[in-house]
Amino acid sequence: MDKSLTDVLKGKVVILGIGNPLRGDDGFGPVLVQRLQGEVPAVCIDAGTSPESYLGKIVQESPDTILIVDAVHLKSKSGDYEILTPSEILASGFTTHDISPKLLMDYLHREIKAEIYMLGIEPERVTLGSEMSEPVKKALNNVVREVKEALGA
Repeated sequence: MDKSLTDVLKGKVVILGIGNPLRGDDGFGPVLVQRLQGEVPAVCIDAGTSPESYLGKIVQESPDTILIVDAVHLKSKSGDYEILTPSEILASGFTTHDISPKLLMDYLHREIKAEIYMLGIEPERVTLGSEMSEPVKKALNNVVREVKEALGA
């Protein structure tokens, strides 16, 4: 990971968790946001599988930085995570969702000129009814700690 959370989480921060907790590791984003809610000085949004429904709220918050958190096929081992810029999204692979996170990032950048990043995690399993895998659970604990440190919580 070239960029650290301390490097990217600056100013007013919105953390947007995308995913479906009923699909194992795909729930990483929402679970992370739930664990951070009220623990960090950031606006934490659990967007579930409909991040487009929260675009107005994000624009209204007028953040300096947006961190989108989602399961992403990084072509690495499960539990690995990276901080990606919009230009790196296409090179990284695909998320587990229908809507392109790059489209979300482009729209938000046009509307509010925030710095936008994606924290993508490599899933092990995303089948309906599966539980979060051990590598992703371990990564979740690490990311919670890193976000809290980066935001001074």
